[in-house]
Parts: sequence; C-alpha cells; structure tokens
Amino acid sequence: MKSRLFLPLVLLAALLAGCDSDSDGDDVVTDNGAPSTPSEPAMFAFVEGTIAQAQAAMQAGTLTCEALVQGYIERIEAYDDTGPALKSVINVNPRALDRARTLDMNYAVSGPSGPLHCVPVLLKDNFDTAEVTTTAGGTALQYNRPTDDAFSVAGIVQAGGIILGKANLDEFAFGFRGSSSVEGQVKNAYDPTKGPGGSSSGTGAAIAASFAMTGTGSDTGGSIRVPSSLEGLVGIRPSLRLVSQDGIVPLAASQDTGGPMCRTVEDCALMLDAMVGFDDGPYANQREAFAYDAAPIANAESYAAITNVPATYTDYLDGNGLDGARIAAIMPLFGDGTGENAQVQAQLMQAIDDMRSAGATVDILTEADLAERNVSIDDLTDFASNSRFEFRRDLTAYLMSWPSNLDGHLRSFDAVAASAEYEERNTGTFAFYGAIGMAIENTDDMSEEAVGYRTQYERNIEERPDIVRNGLMRILDNRDGDDMSANALGAPYDVLLYPSVLSLAPDLGSSPSTGSNNRLSPFSGFPALSMPAGMVVPEGDDDTDAEPALPVGMEMLAREFDEPTLIRLAYSYQETFHPRAAPTFTPELAANDD
Repeated sequence: MKSRLFLPLVLLAALLAGCDSDSDGDDVVTDNGAPSTPSEPAMFAFVEGTIAQAQAAMQAGTLTCEALVQGYIERIEAYDDTGPALKSVINVNPRALDRARTLDMNYAVSGPSGPLHCVPVLLKDNFDTAEVTTTAGGTALQYNRPTDDAFSVAGIVQAGGIILGKANLDEFAFGFRGSSSVEGQVKNAYDPTKGPGGSSSGTGAAIAASFAMTGTGSDTGGSIRVPSSLEGLVGIRPSLRLVSQDGIVPLAASQDTGGPMCRTVEDCALMLDAMVGFDDGPYANQREAFAYDAAPIANAESYAAITNVPATYTDYLDGNGLDGARIAAIMPLFGDGTGENAQVQAQLMQAIDDMRSAGATVDILTEADLAERNVSIDDLTDFASNSRFEFRRDLTAYLMSWPSNLDGHLRSFDAVAASAEYEERNTGTFAFYGAIGMAIENTDDMSEEAVGYRTQYERNIEERPDIVRNGLMRILDNRDGDDMSANALGAPYDVLLYPSVLSLAPDLGSSPSTGSNNRLSPFSGFPALSMPAGMVVPEGDDDTDAEPALPVGMEMLAREFDEPTLIRLAYSYQETFHPRAAPTFTPELAANDD
C-alpha cells in the first residue's frame, strides 16, 4: 500500500471548477446583496471531459459514477472495434462497474473517495493489475496474471480511481509503430489512416478519443512523449526514481519509468499525485542517487528529502505561470526544416511567440550558443539505449517475481523468445536482445562482439550519466563549465524547449521521425513533459482534399525532480492559448448527448 497522504478533500473541492454549492435551487446572493439567477446544474460531456467537470456533476447530482463508467464503456464499444476501429483498448475490466456502484453507495454517505474519485483510467497493458491480465501486447504473455497491482496502480485506486481496462501498445514496448500481436495496429484518433506513435500507442489514441478520463504510459526512450505528441495529449515522463517501477513490465530497468497521459495538465497533476510515493519493494528502482549502483532509498522520509515531492502538484496550476519564466529553445533539436518538419517548426515558433506574449523570455540557442556552454547535442545523445543490454535480464526478473502455478505464465526471456508468440516483425528484435543480453551476462565470452557490447554498456553506466546530466545543467544554469570557476552567461533557464517529434503523424504502420530528442530525458533522468503546441493541417498535393488537422507536440525538460515547474508552465500555456482540439472521428454518442 502507498504510504503518502493524498490531496485533502477540502482542496479537492476547490478544484471542482464551475461547481455551485447552492445546488438545491435557492437563490445565490451576490457581493452587493442582490439575488442572482441560480446557475444551471453542472452537466458532464464525455468528449474532452475533465476530472473536475465529472466531480462537479456528481456533486450537483446530474452524474453517477456508474453512469460515468458505463458511458466510457459505450464509447469504446462504438469506436474502438467498430466505427473508426482505433484498436486502442485490449480489454475492459469486468469489475469496473461493480466498483463504480460501490463508490456511488459510499458517496451518498461519506462523499468523494479521494482526489481521483471515480476517475476511469486506462492502463498501458504493461502495468500489472490483479483483476485482469497483463500481456505487454504479446500473445506469449496472454495468461500473465500477476497477483497484485503495480505500486503506481495501487496509488491510483487508493486515490479513488477506477481501472477501466488495459490499453494496446507497441508489443513489449519495443518501438514507435504502435501495434501488437494481442490487439493489432492502433490508429491515430485524429486520422485513422495515420499512426499513433508508441509505445504507449493505445493509451494515446484512447485518451485522445475520450475512451477514458486519463491513462498511464511507460517511457524508456520516448514511449509516453511520442504518442502524446501525435495525439494532442499532455504526457509526463517523471524524473527517474520518482515513480516506483514495481509491477511495470520492464524494457530497461535503468531507464524505465511510468507516467500519466491526459487531455489536460490539471488531470495529469492529479494523476501524478497518485502515482508517486516511496516503495520499499525490490523492484521500485528508487535509489539514493542517480548512479546505477546506488543503494535503495531507505524510507519515506529519505524519499521525500531526495525527491522534494510536494503535497500536491495541483499547487502549481498557475494560469500566469509563463510570466517571468525563462526558456531555452534548443534549435539543433528542431529538425532540418524540410517536408513536414517545416510545419512542426512553424508551429513551435508560433508557440514561442505566444509564450513571449504571456511574459516569458524565450532564448533561441544555436549550435554556436551551445558550444559557448561547452555542450554538443551529438555528445549528449551519442549513446545506445540500455534496453538492448538489459531487456533479457529484466524481463526474466519480472516474470520470476510471482509463481506460475495459478496462471501458467512463461517465466523467462528465453521462454518468451522461443514461443514465437509475438508479431513476426519482432523476431529479429528478440534475437538481437537475446544475443546482447547473453554477452552482457556471460563475462567469459571474450569474442570481439561480446566484449564490444560489454564496453558499450559499461560506458552507458559509468560515463553517460555525467556527460548528459552535466551538459544539460550547463544549459539550464546558463554557464560555460561544471565547477565554481564557470562563467555565467546569463540568468538560468527554467526549462529547455524542443519538438517532441520532428514530423506529423506517419502513415499507418510506420514510425514517426523522432530524431534524438527523445533521448535527453531518459539518459539524464530529468523530467520531461510533452503537450500540444497547436494543430496543423498537413500540406498535401491536392488542396481540395480536406485532411484532418493533426497535433504538433512540444517538449519541455526541467531539472531533476522539478516537475512543479513543468506543470506550472504547461498549465499557463494551456489556459492562455488552448492548443488542443478534440478529434472529429469519435464525437459524443447520441445516448450521452442530452
């Protein structure tokens, strides 16, 4: 069970925007003493509906938890397997409605169950749940039934959330295409002929299409931020060590982290509140220091001191948060300006102008500017992901973490690889990861290839953290060196800014162009947030073809454990410029369009 305290219900009530405490119909008295016309009872619309709107409607008596959950199930039935057939949801939790009814009964007596009271959440299907299987998208794990919830999932449930079901993903979180052997290819909610990105593809498409209120993703090298960018979502990759990795199918334990994916910044802040916390379990990956061999954090007090986790991230929802902010836009990460990247760049430059109009200072740093700070983007990103070195070992450790006498699940990487129960396109991936994993583990293998792999991994473990973290801090701190003699080149920056993805959504079955931007956060352990910069209509050969507008995402990266700054700046941009638009292929159902 999670040990940290959640947002008090008195604070929760303050978040219920539009909620009228005089819901019994009596006249409301204004400041000058004159009666005013009572406001209409709060209603809830499923398309783009927020946590605050749902809870305001429940308090007004116009929405029940059961109706909320049932409404999302009906949307999944109408649009995921039929209609545009997004293929974003693997299964619906058969106990979700029962939990909703229980929450309704308790609500009548004691009010909301917590900050996420009755929030339907879709989990990427590599988050463990005791109620439904956890497949990681591979039919090899179709019987995978862990005995308890992942630590972060338990936090969501404890805060009042309802696990609505499991979202599709790029199988085993391998890439950005977004398809699996369990459910097939996920489609982009904005244009079903386009790809959703990955690996949290199902969560991205499902939350964009309003199949649930919020969702979770995992990110090893971009798997939260890439689909969030292509689906117009807010996606947070938290600082490493902030969110426990217990119960999340690993790709590389040293880089993996779970995080929220939402339509609004405020909903992600509430989700992050529920997901963080100290975990003393063996798979938490919460270390005293960033070094991979650092000792585990000893207790909740040490966790709080190291992470500086706030009482609630909602304290940083500041509509004026851009005023006075200092942002460094990293031009070497913006792309070459050709093709679709030109549209991406144009939208980000518009976002930069907008931020400046809201009071932010945004400096555009070129390669020459970075060189003045002794930083080269190539040096920061010229490393391989640890997934190739760790997946074999970490998947086996995960599968061995509970007995198979009840579910009969496979218990090792080798067994999964040998089963061939995954997409054929991943046959080579399993062979590649298997060969490298064996070379890492078998130190007696002195072949040139094996020694080369071990040398690469050692460089990642020993050199990469210092090179990447120090380089990013030189940019953020705006100085030319790492020691006390470093020269300040100006006031420090709050965040770095660059595109989450260099292209628009790709054709279905293809991966988007991400460049190396997605590597900075996982290589450093610093937090990053992707959010919509705006919407653009793809430039086509035939101007008479009305193509759907597609989202362009921008990413902000902050110092370690400085999620509050990301939330403050993102919320201010969201509230000032309203960059997100709903997809048109999944409108409100007639039954819910009262």
